[in-house]
Amino acid sequence: MADVSSPELKAAYDEVLLDSSETNWCLFKYEGKNKIVLAGKGSGGFAELAQELDQPEERLYAYLRVTSGDEESKRSKFAFISWCGDKVGPLAKANVSVHKASVKQVIKNIGVEFHYTTKEDIDEEELMTKIRKSSGADYSGNKSTN
Repeated sequence: MADVSSPELKAAYDEVLLDSSETNWCLFKYEGKNKIVLAGKGSGGFAELAQELDQPEERLYAYLRVTSGDEESKRSKFAFISWCGDKVGPLAKANVSVHKASVKQVIKNIGVEFHYTTKEDIDEEELMTKIRKSSGADYSGNKSTN
């Protein structure tokens, strides 16, 4: 189990959940082997978050709010992203799936989930397609990630 006791984690998650908040993503990183801390947050959507994820030697967890729908029916949807860079050692890689369960004690409202290991894996179109499919209707008129 990972240590997810930092109050900053829950505060950042709550901020992303609020539609009235400009913050639409937060990022968690490791401090030591098992302690997970807030690495950052922002309001620039998927594009901004993707830049933060591209860290080949890191293990990260991200939470992202996106807007899906058309002009008459916009809804917030949430993505959970785990990142394990391709230069992370084997034992640390193995811990990502175990520690993900600990992170999910903080991040509970998840519509879709992704796991990335390289910059090439990060694909906004794929994320939005999965969001639309999870909505139960195809709201293809809006691809905004803000």
